[in-house]
Amino acid sequence: MVTQVKVKEPVRIRTKKLANGNESIYLDVYSEGNRGYEFLKLYLIPEKSRADKEANRKTLELANAIKAKRIVEIQNNEHGFKTASTRSKMNLIQYVLFLADEQLAKSGNKRSYYYTLHSLAKHLEAYRGDKITFAKVDADYVKGFIAYLRTATNFNYENSKKPFKDEVLSQNTQHNLYKKFAWVIRKAIQADIIAVNPLDKIDNTDKPKPEDGQREFLTIEEIKKLMATPCKDMMLKQSFLFCCLVGLRYSDVKKIRWSDFYQDSEGETHLRLRITKTKRPEDFPISKESLKWLPDRAGADDELVYILSKNDNSNKKLQRWCTDAGIKKKISFHCSRHTAATLNLSLGVPIETVSKLLGHTKISTTQIYAKIIDENKKAAVHKQDGIFD
Repeated sequence: MVTQVKVKEPVRIRTKKLANGNESIYLDVYSEGNRGYEFLKLYLIPEKSRADKEANRKTLELANAIKAKRIVEIQNNEHGFKTASTRSKMNLIQYVLFLADEQLAKSGNKRSYYYTLHSLAKHLEAYRGDKITFAKVDADYVKGFIAYLRTATNFNYENSKKPFKDEVLSQNTQHNLYKKFAWVIRKAIQADIIAVNPLDKIDNTDKPKPEDGQREFLTIEEIKKLMATPCKDMMLKQSFLFCCLVGLRYSDVKKIRWSDFYQDSEGETHLRLRITKTKRPEDFPISKESLKWLPDRAGADDELVYILSKNDNSNKKLQRWCTDAGIKKKISFHCSRHTAATLNLSLGVPIETVSKLLGHTKISTTQIYAKIIDENKKAAVHKQDGIFD
């Protein structure tokens, strides 16, 4: 009788319960007598709907794919194969698409990294074909890609219904694609696919730069006009004006719950929120004027304060409301954040304080708004020119 020996699986998927109710997925790795853990930055969410179950299914698929990859790497090492040399033969575009799926599994949002990474993959293919491996991604390859971006035709990854425009990429699009390419390279280094970053050999003056775009904002008079103008979506009106005063993004205001508000020892109201973009918790002091734009509270602590439609739809409603108010500017929901910055600076709030209120990590970001205020002051003074001629 042959006795079957149970072989211990070198990599196992495990989960750790987090304070917010999610479960963090990590790998329990046993190799060459050593045990270690690899946190995948993948998360299972509480299953409250079919969409939640589907999201968890895709996340587990991705975790299992990474697990299988790690097992192969361990077996290759045990049999004398050098994975460092074989990894560099990994296909660049396939890796970009892998990262796109990984980001989608994490966020569930295609409008984040997913679409941009797919666009990057298409441009990389248009540049040098789809057979490029990481071994061929050197400084010359990167310089050539930068040159390609300068003359590349713009195309939309989504099958848009808008007419196709045969035009070159905008400066900002070039910058964004290059930033995502740099992010992919950093990920490859972290995964030990390559050891040296070829972008380090590129002069900063040669890298695509963003253009100084117009940061549209509302003046105090325009805010008053909106306050006085009816809006068909009352929740939109309240949330947008609240953001104009507090400085929140759409992605943050839509997830505020009543339990996120608290009062300090002096009776002042604050909002404590984990910011979607930075993943950092931030405290926002709430003015009495801001409190006026909270809807009447009817639900429990864990209920959402604002029920909003998707960002694109909200922006369309917002633009119609601004038009009704006689405001000719092209306004999106994000303009509320620009408005909060310029409003506070106009009221004499120190730039360092405004920077903290908006959660900026660098004062240089806030200084952009200070320049806008200075330009407005110049324009106001020049209105005097010629009035006494």
